[in-house]
Order: sequence, then C-alpha cells, then structure tokens
Amino acid sequence: MQKSGIRRRIKRFLLFIILAALLYFIGFIAAVHVTGLQDETESADIIIVLGAGLRDDGRPGPALTRRSRQGANLWHQGVAPLVLCTGGRSEYYPRTEAAACREILFGAGLPAGAILTEKRSRSTEENAIYSRHILDDMRLARAVLVSDSYHMLRARWLFQLQGIEVMTSPVSRNRIRGALVYPLSLAREFIAFNWQIFKEVFQLPVTHIQGI
Repeated sequence: MQKSGIRRRIKRFLLFIILAALLYFIGFIAAVHVTGLQDETESADIIIVLGAGLRDDGRPGPALTRRSRQGANLWHQGVAPLVLCTGGRSEYYPRTEAAACREILFGAGLPAGAILTEKRSRSTEENAIYSRHILDDMRLARAVLVSDSYHMLRARWLFQLQGIEVMTSPVSRNRIRGALVYPLSLAREFIAFNWQIFKEVFQLPVTHIQGI
C-alpha cells in the first residue's frame, strides 16, 4: 500500500509538472503573439533594424530583407533621421548582416549620411549592447526597434535591459512566407528567451563581446 501510494504521488507530481510546463509554453506564445501585434512607432532619434541571417552567397535573407525594408519605410515617413543596421559576420558568410542591411537601405533611396552600422554583434543581446554604445556616443535616446513580430518580445526586453528607450515596430507575420517558418521561429524564441533568463539569473558572460 505504501509503495502504491508513493507511485500515485509521483505520477501526480509529474502530471503537475507537465501541465505547468504546457501552461507556461502557451502563455509565452500568447505573449509573443500579442507583443508582435503592438506597433508603438512614434517620432524618435533613430530607427534600429535588427540583423538576421544571410544567404550562402552573402545576399540578405528573407528576414533581413523585410526588416530592412520596414526600416526604410519608417525613415521615409519621417519617424527618425537615422537608421542603425545591426549584425556582424559569422564564419559562414562573406560579409556582415549590417552591410547587407545598408545595401537594402541604399536601394530604397536613403542617403549615406542617414545610415549607421553596427558590425560586431552575433546575437540579439549583443545587438543591444553595441547599439547602446553607439547611441551613448551620439547622445541619442529614443529608438524605434524593427524586427519580426515573433522576435519583438525578447528584443524589446534585451534593449530595455541596456537602458535604451525603445518603441516597437514589428514586421507583420503576414509578410513571412512558408507555413513552418512562423511556428519554428516561435519555438526558437521560447528556447532563446528562457536561455536568456538563465543567463541573467546566473550572470553568465556574453559570448562574443569584443572590446568597446
């Protein structure tokens, strides 16, 4: 009887853990979705376009293309006088994400003087850290943050951790092609967000930070 009672308690505990994890996952997905629907765009000092992967030949991938085009549209609307392209170069690509973003902005009619680049970051966390130093050097305060809707919850949090006043301008999920891209991106965000929480709690170092 005692053994069977212990087994029942263990089963109930495991069931509770599974249900709690499921509710947490559902709540996270709901928060990501709601945040991705909120466009907070107002007049700012600068528009920050978050980098994304390139194609093998160095051309901008779909995510970077749509983010950069949105940044260009905001500039043409007069939201801010400057656009900051972020994103460094991994060992797999021939140039930086920021350079590819800059190319798209040029093609959209932005003058060279309106485009800044941050070419050292290798993650969203590093995007925020290096962007903060650029904004501090130029004495800029308010930024409009441009990224995909699924990315905006984590991105906004990381930039706020750096003390940057950000307003979100998410790229609509309707512009994401491919049936599996959005759900896979949500799953990736779930992992990345919780890994970031783990890093914050245990104060783990940023992986690729270079001298500033």
